[in-house]
Amino acid sequence: MTDAPQHAGTNMSLELRAWNIRRKALLMGEVQGQGYIGQALGVADVLATSYFHAMTYRPEDPEWEGRDRFYLSIGHYAIALYAALMEAGILPEEELPTYGMDDSRMPMSGMASYTPGMEITGGSLGHGLGIAVGAAMGLKRKGSGSFVYNLMSDGELGEGSTWEAVMSAVQWKLDNLICIVDFNNQQADGPSRDALAVGPEAPKWEAFGWHAQEVDGNDLAAVVAAFDTARNLTEPKPRVIICNTKMCKGVDFLEARESNHFVRVEADEWSKALAKLEEGKPQ
Repeated sequence: MTDAPQHAGTNMSLELRAWNIRRKALLMGEVQGQGYIGQALGVADVLATSYFHAMTYRPEDPEWEGRDRFYLSIGHYAIALYAALMEAGILPEEELPTYGMDDSRMPMSGMASYTPGMEITGGSLGHGLGIAVGAAMGLKRKGSGSFVYNLMSDGELGEGSTWEAVMSAVQWKLDNLICIVDFNNQQADGPSRDALAVGPEAPKWEAFGWHAQEVDGNDLAAVVAAFDTARNLTEPKPRVIICNTKMCKGVDFLEARESNHFVRVEADEWSKALAKLEEGKPQ
């Protein structure tokens, strides 16, 4: 087997991959009647680009040493990553109805010890980038060509440990580290921009020494171009892509709902959300 990116079916468009990720996330949310579905729908385009355009991995061997690592700092986004892992063939889709159940391999907050393809246990926010820095350092010392992708939230930009990791990555010239910030402007205490994440984001990272890009995280072409730029950059510095995403993207009546960190979906709305998503299915 070659070291080229291993995608689960290369003929399917990224648009359809992202749609499938959204659909699987909604189906899992329906199982439990809850979940961070707003974030899952919003970040689906980023996950589709990660797993079906950018990353190298082997679906049948999630611990293959030559793989790119995908670190989910935001453990409550697990529902979104499970959907991507199923779409990638790393998790069996037959396990979808077990989401959040006792003895399931898909707990409601991501845990590395439970789930194939879940590289770290996230959820203590502000720690993911530090773990990714350590992994990127280790891979470089091994002489590995693998990348570490770290998906974090805009709320984590208010954590001091994040900026310690930002400085460390520059110090060690970690050009194998790509940080992805899901900027949906929501956190538990309200809009992120009303907390500490104020002002343009890319210049902050650039000031620390990172290569920074800011894109519409729901524009697949823009996300793909940003990932390509980050991966192909020749400067010896870490890279960040700030993805401005729309909560509940793809389900219009949920998109129109007043935004908050945890979008409540009523029992009779899951089927309506799936029907709305179906209306926008890519050809």
